[in-house]
Amino acid sequence: MKANELREMTIEELTTKLGDLKTEFFNLRFQKATGQLGNPLSIRDIKRDIARVKTVLRERELETANK
Repeated sequence: MKANELREMTIEELTTKLGDLKTEFFNLRFQKATGQLGNPLSIRDIKRDIARVKTVLRERELETANK
């Protein structure tokens, strides 16, 4: 997921996306603990996507604070 795609989303969509990513991250961690994780790099990708969403949300907060 690209940051530009995230910037086009609304705040509600971003918070929903963040919740979905956190749920997926939890499931991947659970799969890793039980030895069922097929691609260990997917954990890294999800963590990066979570960080991107949080960054865009923070940018929006700062924009509204400066106005």
